[in-house]
Amino acid sequence: MRALVSIRPGGPQTLAVADLSPPTPGPGQVLISVRSCGVNFPDTLIIEDRYQFKPERPFAPGGEVAGVVEDIGNAVTGIQIGDRVIGTALWGGMAEKFVCDEHRCVKIPDTMPFDDAAALLLTFGTSYYALKDRAHLKPGETVIVLGAAGGIGLSSVSLAKAMGARVIAAVSTEQKAAVALEAGANEAVIYGRDQSAAHQRRFTESLKQSTGPNGADVIVDAVGGTYAEAALRAIGWNGRFLVVGFPAGIPTIPLNLALLKSCQIIGVFWGAWIDREPSAFQKSAAELIDLYSQSKIKPEISARYALRDSAMAFEQLAERRAIGKLVVMI
Repeated sequence: MRALVSIRPGGPQTLAVADLSPPTPGPGQVLISVRSCGVNFPDTLIIEDRYQFKPERPFAPGGEVAGVVEDIGNAVTGIQIGDRVIGTALWGGMAEKFVCDEHRCVKIPDTMPFDDAAALLLTFGTSYYALKDRAHLKPGETVIVLGAAGGIGLSSVSLAKAMGARVIAAVSTEQKAAVALEAGANEAVIYGRDQSAAHQRRFTESLKQSTGPNGADVIVDAVGGTYAEAALRAIGWNGRFLVVGFPAGIPTIPLNLALLKSCQIIGVFWGAWIDREPSAFQKSAAELIDLYSQSKIKPEISARYALRDSAMAFEQLAERRAIGKLVVMI
């Protein structure tokens, strides 16, 4: 089978299209004939050996696919050959064939295009788990979304609005502000790329002006770096700060801020939650697909790539130039 392969640790230039032996499903596993694969920030880390897991090379990155079930292993009960599905794993997705555990496989309706399906589950799944299960977001609350024009950011904006919240989008450029506002954000604050202390103080003040005297009830941080502390200073009493990712670096948070605001700093590890609570994940995925079918949410796909050009998607993500989701069509 054809696959985009990581042949040595490094950036997008270390990726190449090559032939690999197709996988076979083991007990409790599903083999998917891949039609499309979402590209996500962890993919840029795993090819550089900077992710929590380091697969043996050569391997295909990509952990979010959509396609048609081609084969099933023993003990698979809820999925059949011919089903249209989304599948997720840590890697292996940028290939013509993909294997995942049955509990990581979700059926999709015939009306859902494969590109939308491959762009839905990781970002909207993470955001939904963060806002609903970790933050227990309530209607009328105020949410700050950092990196609001990225995949996690736009899905958080859409879901928070659908859940009845007021949303402040924090982004790096005017172009990204327009995208976040189009997605439903009530306001946008531009933080730029300057991570100096003086600039971060100005960023905090801008957020405080937007949230008002009570501060933010929930902050979704899929950016990290110095932006995390600057945003945390704008949180309200009993606020919930959701730790989702760190493309700008792992932040150092002075814990006196959590004490002064009596707020919570909450980790959001969606991938581990899937394996620890598979029934809850399946319920959450079904709710997301229902929201999609009702046209209440829709992935914002800014670019689609052929497999031979897919290293360009890694460049977009690594340089933080991507807006919404990037998808590889296979």
